Amino acid sequence: MNSRAQQLEAFNRLLDIMDDLREKCPWDKKQTMESLRHLTIEETYELADAILDDDLEEVKKELGDVLLHIVFYAKIGSEKKAFDIADVANAISEKLINRHPHIYGDVVVKNEKEVKQNWEKLKLKEGKNSVLEGVPKSLPAVVKASRIQEKVAGVGFDWEEPQQAWEKVQEELSELNEEILKKNIENTESEFGDVLFSMINYARFIGVNPENALEKTNKKFIKRFQFLEKSAKKEGKELSDMSLVEMDVYWNESKKYFK
Repeated sequence: MNSRAQQLEAFNRLLDIMDDLREKCPWDKKQTMESLRHLTIEETYELADAILDDDLEEVKKELGDVLLHIVFYAKIGSEKKAFDIADVANAISEKLINRHPHIYGDVVVKNEKEVKQNWEKLKLKEGKNSVLEGVPKSLPAVVKASRIQEKVAGVGFDWEEPQQAWEKVQEELSELNEEILKKNIENTESEFGDVLFSMINYARFIGVNPENALEKTNKKFIKRFQFLEKSAKKEGKELSDMSLVEMDVYWNESKKYFK
C-alpha cells in the first residue's frame, strides 16, 4: 500500500493533469457541469456493478473514473470562482466532524442505530425542515424507498420488531389480492406499490439491501437465461420454437451450472 505522502502526490498529479486537459484538450475545454452530469451517473452505475461483481480491480478503475469527475466539477467551480477542490474537501470534513459528536465531541452512543438517529437530528438542527429533504428526487424507486424508510426510522418512526414489519407485508399482500379480484387496475397498481414499499421496509429489518438483492437476482437470471439460449443453439433449436417444458430442462441445468 502507498504511504500518505504517496497518496497525496498521486492526487496532486491528477489535479495537474486536470489543469492541462482543461487548458489544452478541445473536448475537456468544452465540458460543463450539465454536460458531465449524465456521464457521472453512468460512471456511478459502473462502479456499482463492479462492487456487486466483487471485482476489486474493476472497482479500482471505476473509482478512478468517479474521482476524475469530482476533480472535473471542482475545476469548473474554481473557474467560476465559486469553489475549488480544497473547499469541497474542507466542507465534507467539517460536516463529518459536526455529524460525529460521539467521535469529536462528548456525545455517547451505544450502537449504530443511535449514530443514525443523532445524524438525522443534527440535520434538522442545521436548518432542514424535513428529514426527507435529503432524499434526491431522481433516485431509482427502490433506492429512494430505502432511503425514505431509513431516514424516518432515524427519528423514531419505525416498527419496534421485525415481525410487525412482516405482518405489514402480509396485510398489503391481502389488500393487493382484493383489488386484483375486483379487477380494479388503478387500485391494483397502488396496492402493488404498497407491497413493494413494505417489502423494502422489511428488508431493512432482516439486514438485506433490497437494491443489491434485486440486482443480484437480475444478474443471476441473465446468466441462467443466456445459458439456456446457448444450450438450445448447440442442439440446433430456437427458443421461440420450443415449449416451456423443453426450455425448463435447460433452465434446471443452468441452475446446477451456476450453483
